[in-house]
Amino acid sequence: MKTQAGQQEQASKQTQLTVLPDDKLSFGKSALLGLQHVLAMDVYVVPFLIAILIGLSSDQSSGLIQATFIAAGLATVVQTYFCMKLPMAQGPSYVPLGAIISIYAASGSGEAGWSSVLGSSLIGAILVIILGYTGIFNKIVKSFIPPIVGGTIIFIVGFSLLPVAIKDNIYGAADATINQNVLLALISGAVLILFVILGSFFHTKGSLFRTTSVLIALIAGCIAANVMGVLDFSAVGNAKWFSMPQVPFKDFSFSFNFSAIITMVIIYLVLLAETTGTWFAISNVINKPLTDKNINRGVIGEGISCLIAAFVGSTPVTGYSTNAGIISITGVASRRVFLAVGGWFIIFGCSGKLAALISSIPTAVIGGVFAIVCGIISINGVQVMKKENIGEKEMYIIAIPMIITLALVLIPKDFLYSLPTFAQYLLGSPLLAASVAAILLNKILPSVK
Repeated sequence: MKTQAGQQEQASKQTQLTVLPDDKLSFGKSALLGLQHVLAMDVYVVPFLIAILIGLSSDQSSGLIQATFIAAGLATVVQTYFCMKLPMAQGPSYVPLGAIISIYAASGSGEAGWSSVLGSSLIGAILVIILGYTGIFNKIVKSFIPPIVGGTIIFIVGFSLLPVAIKDNIYGAADATINQNVLLALISGAVLILFVILGSFFHTKGSLFRTTSVLIALIAGCIAANVMGVLDFSAVGNAKWFSMPQVPFKDFSFSFNFSAIITMVIIYLVLLAETTGTWFAISNVINKPLTDKNINRGVIGEGISCLIAAFVGSTPVTGYSTNAGIISITGVASRRVFLAVGGWFIIFGCSGKLAALISSIPTAVIGGVFAIVCGIISINGVQVMKKENIGEKEMYIIAIPMIITLALVLIPKDFLYSLPTFAQYLLGSPLLAASVAAILLNKILPSVK
């Protein structure tokens, strides 16, 4: 019989992890490693976009960003330690953006519009908890997502984010000129690769290089941006060290509109379909297959997380696939690190100055790291698929979602917005549309023996 230490060593070799999910790290190391996850996540972008799109004032925008950080922190702790119990971080989802804007406008904008957004989010979150508690969603996953589909979804997670990392975060970044942005991305990406190589070359003695590679890459990118004269910390200087977060029923309220609730319920189903890809990606990285219990508790955790987000005045949250790539790069999967991630988010949510510090990191610097992370995620999907027999049917299951993903990433926005609302929800998320295609193709195409 194998000893527990032997089993851990074998699991570590199989997953290329230096720190396993249940391994204990010191407080200081957990805090440092958690910080690099936080810095690599663009948590502030979603509330920033919402604030611009619905025309919030500067104070309201700051309140929404703070609430989003706090929601992400509490949700990360809920999923990592109490529900799914996998090393994962939660953050605001891009999926509900269109629905939020539509509900806000249809409900009269202003306080009434935002109350309707939060009320529909709250009811939708409760229904998600019921889906997890009854095990309905888990039955759907078991029936419709075998390994070939799961591997394809993992691959699509990274593949769908890669154009965003390159086009939006690097080429389209407004922080500097395109030449400077490309150079900043190359510097941060090169430093990341260099420190991963150093960590691999020096083995145990070089583990520090690998585990802190993302953080060091971001710091190096910021130093380079400062040398170029494009690092702007003025917002940090003007922000307050401590500011009170929003208080429910004082700073915001809830109202319940039937059409808004139906819209948000559809969005939550979309959100669950999308976050399943993240769960598979993390499961594959740590070499721990998802169990029925994991999935049911994960759905419950997703519902509780979104419920918390509504109660603090923020938008729905979901698991971030970025962190699966960072785990692959650093080799650290300890859940204590993600407890620290949750703690950092809450601290940033209570401090305008710290939140401003994160948002001041040049977009191209994050893009250089993010692009590599996306590639790593996609390779994890390939690893799952290579275990399967790839016949003619499987080729179509993999190829068609790839085509759909690229087509939707490049789809002209004017054409997208001309479609019916439900079609906009479906096609607005390349990952969702590609995942649905993979599931349907697996069911429809005949198996060739």
